[in-house]
Amino acid sequence: MTARKSTKPPKKKPSWSDVKSAIADFERSALIGLISDLYAYSTPNKNFMHARFSLGSDALKPYKKIIEDALFPDVMSNDDVEIATAKKAISDYGKAGCDPKGLLELMVHFVECGASFSLDVGYGDEDFFAALERMYEKAIKLLLTLDEATIDDYYDRFEGLVISTSDIGWGFHDTLGDIFYEAFPEE
Repeated sequence: MTARKSTKPPKKKPSWSDVKSAIADFERSALIGLISDLYAYSTPNKNFMHARFSLGSDALKPYKKIIEDALFPDVMSNDDVEIATAKKAISDYGKAGCDPKGLLELMVHFVECGASFSLDVGYGDEDFFAALERMYEKAIKLLLTLDEATIDDYYDRFEGLVISTSDIGWGFHDTLGDIFYEAFPEE
């Protein structure tokens, strides 16, 4: 017995265009209701909206907490370092269309948490340090696109990371120094 071929066209995966078409005729109250449902659905949605609209006293706080938990885990509970989770927090904040200074703050926080964890518990491996080095370099590049006052505000933190990591091996300290002094050669 041979299988019959279906005459129905295959269903395509829904896309933003499909959603946009579905909501195009919504009344204002229906759109607000939909956004309310999305807001209530998950903490990441709430964080996104708080960041997008600069709501609350510190829109960065939930993202910083995710980074801290991922890069400075509770070793007594055998929690793992989760670089991807920390990077995703930064990416999620960026997708909210937020200001570059907030993004910079999260990037620096990422490196500070990782370096502190390494110094406090002696943790480290090549991939861990490579991720911290890449984030440090991305943060420096972002910093150099910002105004002079922001550069002045962050300069000491970037330099402090170089100084504080002098006891960390794996070439980590040297790489941070190379990145820093290339960005600020007159220092």
